[in-house]
Amino acid sequence: MSARLRKLIGLFGMVAFVTAYAVAAIAIGERLPDSLWIQTVYFAVAGLAWGVPILPLISWMNRGH
Repeated sequence: MSARLRKLIGLFGMVAFVTAYAVAAIAIGERLPDSLWIQTVYFAVAGLAWGVPILPLISWMNRGH
C-alpha cells in the first residue's frame, strides 16, 4: 500500500475516532455531578487522553516512507 493511501485512510480514521470520542466524552460529562472541580478534572483528562489510542494509527500511517 502506498504511503499516500495509508495517510488518506489514516486521516479518515482519525476524524471518525476523534468525533466518536468527543461525543462519548460529552455524553459522560453531562452525567457528572454539578461540581466545577469534578468537571474540570474530567474534561482535562478526557481532552488529553484521546492521543494515546491514536498513536498506533499515526505509527501505521508513517510506516514505510
